Amino acid sequence: MLVSLKPGLSDPQGKAVEGSLPALGWTNVSDVRVGKHVDLTVDAPSEAEAREQVEEMARRLLSNPVIEDFQILAAEEVSG
Repeated sequence: MLVSLKPGLSDPQGKAVEGSLPALGWTNVSDVRVGKHVDLTVDAPSEAEAREQVEEMARRLLSNPVIEDFQILAAEEVSG
């Protein structure tokens, strides 16, 4: 699962990374946004039920719905 700030919100951590990159030789990078990657293994009867549980976890605990969006990735998308 990926958790990121909603578009338009200030990202101080992203700005700090963006400001540091030129000193390391990368002057061609802009619009840096920093988020979270949450890796879960869910034991459920089906993929649909596991996804449903992860969505609820994301809404209730793993993201702040006021300022963050989340995206659930299938196992193939993560390992590929």
